[in-house]
Amino acid sequence: MSTTTRTGVNTSTNATTATTKATATATAGQPSVPVFWLALLATPVAAAANAPVLILPDMARSLGVATSTAAWLVTSFAGAMAVGIPLLAGLLRRRGLRPTLRLSGALLLLGTLLVAASPWLPLTLLGRAGQAAGGAGLVTAAMSLAGSARRMGVISAGFGMLGAAGPLLGAQLAQGVSWRLSLSVSVVSLLALPAVSRYAIAPAPAQGRFDARGAALLTVLATALVLLPQSPAAALGCAAVAAVALALHVRRRPDGFVPLALLRTPVFLGSALLALVLSGSYFTLLFAVPRLLTDRAGWGGGAAGAGQLVALLTGSALSWLLAAASARMGRTAVRTVLLGIGALAAVTAAFAGWGPLLLTATLGAVFAATGANAVLSMHAASAAPEAQRPTAIGLFTLCYQLGGAFGPAVATALVLA
Repeated sequence: MSTTTRTGVNTSTNATTATTKATATATAGQPSVPVFWLALLATPVAAAANAPVLILPDMARSLGVATSTAAWLVTSFAGAMAVGIPLLAGLLRRRGLRPTLRLSGALLLLGTLLVAASPWLPLTLLGRAGQAAGGAGLVTAAMSLAGSARRMGVISAGFGMLGAAGPLLGAQLAQGVSWRLSLSVSVVSLLALPAVSRYAIAPAPAQGRFDARGAALLTVLATALVLLPQSPAAALGCAAVAAVALALHVRRRPDGFVPLALLRTPVFLGSALLALVLSGSYFTLLFAVPRLLTDRAGWGGGAAGAGQLVALLTGSALSWLLAAASARMGRTAVRTVLLGIGALAAVTAAFAGWGPLLLTATLGAVFAATGANAVLSMHAASAAPEAQRPTAIGLFTLCYQLGGAFGPAVATALVLA
């Protein structure tokens, strides 16, 4: 009995050591960027993404459209984030850090200017897409430079906390100044660009031609999946065609934009799929729990919102502790904790009628999702060859973002409707 237990511990430790060494290799030759600058580079986009939640009616009145139409400002942001992350990860892989930061910063700035000045919804949608694409590049750069689960935990916890505070921050800025300022908070990320750019080194020359077809097919597939909740039939058909075409293309060009070797790696696939599930569960509860607090526990809207905000901030902060301890725990133990807490949160939300228990479910869901983003992204990166690690992080983050796109639709189907 003791021999078996000791062997298991050694195996777990060896796996953790291998992950740590692989992650260190991923950033070999790249000076370590202070984590404060990485967090400032990446996390403001989370507040910008959630800023419209409480001010959609005001935005709709200002633009002269229905509230349901104004909701496309949220959808366009999510879609551009999901599509932009793998595309800009490909740019990072081929051209290096400095060009990626320059393009991302330009997209974010141009998008913010459009949002600030546009009197029409189509131009405002274009601006939101530009903000999201630029933010996606900054997020990809920050995650690629993190280098360890502990540092990634700081970024992910910041994501969760700013994302939780986003609706309240957006409402306060809209009330005090303008809803356009609420949608522009991600421009704060530009303050980190000079500091992070100083740490950039010249990339190795890119090998082979850029796989434009693979990038286009992945873009179509990601866009269709993001639109699945809004237009199920059309998006599902488009996604199926794009998936088949992409699969055939990957077989013809296994070293292209979506590397075949990466898709055949169990560690990468397991990490990405678990992140998708936990992210989807979290975003489902994010939208469903306030309604459940009202219907089951009799809470008012103000109390429900305040309680959920505290739960989200607490869960996001606690996820950093898991990220910091993950190197000692081992890969299997970390995944067991994430999956166990995520499942318990979902079951609790499904059956609980007491307000504090529903808030505990929200805390567990954000803890699991944010912890997965921090730790499993490092697992996914460690499974890829050094040259493909930006691609691995980009595809992993795409899966996490897709969970955010599916969650509200699930909440609507199960609770909100």
